[in-house]
Amino acid sequence: MSPLPNPSRATRIEPVAADARDVLSVVDLSVAYRSRGRERAVLHDLSLRIGPGEAYGLVGESGCGKSTAALAMLRYLPANGRVKGGAVLIDGRNMLDLPAPQLREARASRVSMVYQDPARALNPSLTIGVQVAEAFEAAQPRLSRTQALRASAAMLARVRIAQPERVLGSYPHQLSGGMQQRVVIAMALATDPALLILDEPTTGLDATIEAQVLDLIDELRRDTSMAVLFISHNVALIRGMCERVGVLYAGKLVEEGATQDVFARPRHPYTVGLLRCLPVASHTAGRLDPIPGDLPPPGAREHGCVYADRCALAQALCREQAPPPYRIAAAQGEQMARCHFHEQAIALPRGSDVHSDAANHSAQRGAAEPKTTPHTAPLLRLDRVSKTFLRAGEPLRALVDVTLDLGHGETLGLVGESGSGKTTLAKLVLGMLAPDPGGGAIEFDGVPLRPNVTRRTGEQIDGLQIIFQNPDSALNRAHCARRLIGRALTRLAGLRGAAREARANELADAVRLPRRYLPMRSRHLSGGLKQRVAIARAFAGKPRVVVCDEPTSALDVSVQAAILNLLADLQRERCVSYLLISHDLAVVRYLADRVAVLYRGCLVEIGQADHVFDGPHHPYTEVLLSSAPRPGAARRMAPAPRTHTLADAPADDTPGRGCVFQARCPRKLGDLCEREAPPFADHGDGHAIRCHIPLTELHALQTRTQGKL
Repeated sequence: MSPLPNPSRATRIEPVAADARDVLSVVDLSVAYRSRGRERAVLHDLSLRIGPGEAYGLVGESGCGKSTAALAMLRYLPANGRVKGGAVLIDGRNMLDLPAPQLREARASRVSMVYQDPARALNPSLTIGVQVAEAFEAAQPRLSRTQALRASAAMLARVRIAQPERVLGSYPHQLSGGMQQRVVIAMALATDPALLILDEPTTGLDATIEAQVLDLIDELRRDTSMAVLFISHNVALIRGMCERVGVLYAGKLVEEGATQDVFARPRHPYTVGLLRCLPVASHTAGRLDPIPGDLPPPGAREHGCVYADRCALAQALCREQAPPPYRIAAAQGEQMARCHFHEQAIALPRGSDVHSDAANHSAQRGAAEPKTTPHTAPLLRLDRVSKTFLRAGEPLRALVDVTLDLGHGETLGLVGESGSGKTTLAKLVLGMLAPDPGGGAIEFDGVPLRPNVTRRTGEQIDGLQIIFQNPDSALNRAHCARRLIGRALTRLAGLRGAAREARANELADAVRLPRRYLPMRSRHLSGGLKQRVAIARAFAGKPRVVVCDEPTSALDVSVQAAILNLLADLQRERCVSYLLISHDLAVVRYLADRVAVLYRGCLVEIGQADHVFDGPHHPYTEVLLSSAPRPGAARRMAPAPRTHTLADAPADDTPGRGCVFQARCPRKLGDLCEREAPPFADHGDGHAIRCHIPLTELHALQTRTQGKL
């Protein structure tokens, strides 16, 4: 690498100081956890400020200290956590110095926090009414229970919950994930806070529900001038929600500035790396570029730059001297970066994958990869498959006459909201559920599959495997990685002894799992390493179809990029087919060849990925795409510049007469959609849409709407 210019010419700045006008001022906050008799620093001199009505995004990988920062601000640290220095001022009062009574009062009246998992934030044994009323009673002790319940109903209506009286009498498990999160937000707003802290509030939500929650937060922030600290590893989401952003790495704020400036021209190599990890519009654009190496353990580096071990620009200076914060003039104001060579960050060399250098261009899938054509039979075929469950004694149709196929070496993406039937379809394919009697047939390589997996042949079981969403739940925490992979090899390939050991090593190499991790129990592995173990188990035999059920939703963007590259490599090397289930539309667009869109168990659209994503598309697909955050989208300057948003599905919104989507469709034609089921018309190249509106009119409507945004 050519010598870099002397960084001494850059302008240095001192850490941020408290400002009386700010709702939140964090000054030189440092935190350590005590582990095994030793204090390990996890947050180093963090300084940031948020003004009234401002949204500030804090991004970084898991383990960077984002949640620790939020907990320290409210003095919610666990028993082994300790604030070693600094100040946290909320409305001018230092939270770290407040006596217990004043601290409780500040928590109850000036600041609220919304956590990642609403199901864990709500008490499953209490009704929603009791829990929301308690929040009002804590903030206003003089309220009677009747007044608190009345205020609770008004607050549920404010967060766009229909029929609030019914919801108040419900238990958490009777509500959808999006509804639960809106209840949690209602409880947080009961105190009329000056500051709202959101810690990954939409990670487990579908795109449409996520859009509703984000628009709600944005609207409430504007209406009340509430300051918002938004913590997330989702860069696209932060870009759409926040005016300013801070990038946290290993407990250090390495870059900060206006969101548009930081993401348009990042000045720290770590920020550049995060942005390069995001899935691009199509897999034909090339491989993703994950950040090499791993996050250092707490307290590992005491000298130099915290990012030096993973940085392609690092020189001896970086390992000897910690870079100060440098001031950089940007379009929207000042931009700060802790990098000696911040001028070169935007031109950071791309990382190389030693296992795949020769495949960098062939990853753009070409003729060498078999696909289903009109002249070849599909590998997997579902013909008018239906599945019905009983709910409270009433039939619930989870799948309705679904017909689709999957080609050799092809990836078919399944998208749709929770409850659309994606996982039910996957379980039918795997033999975990049986279709309705007379409810269609499933063929694998031209041979009908038995409904129950226990009655299938060994070759069929071996040929149909799955990678689950959460590797923590899929792997036995008490077993080491070698045993987990070895058991799958014995079960699927019949290997034992030395042959099994040799094959386990080969599989570890194939999934880029360093062999030094094989003796380690799964609970000691990172999320990315656990998912590699899960992938190795799926490939222990000779799978021909692998169901990928949200394989990257629990992973950071850098780990996600590495896993997506790995899946693409394995598909190319082994000609395996993927049935990809995901609510992350960017991941689907990157990896999938074709996309199937499900709504309430019905297939409403299917076609080549580019055709489905670029349109014209079904009105439901239009809403899904409009709801998804986009990495390149500028921050919203007005509420909800989406094509359309969806209200909650009515209770009786089940497949029946007419169009399955008509109760929520923004382009409903009236009685026609209510009376008659629309045709499933093929518009060429296998792109089929189930809609009464002609393709040319759909195209004109969607083009006109997009032109107004």
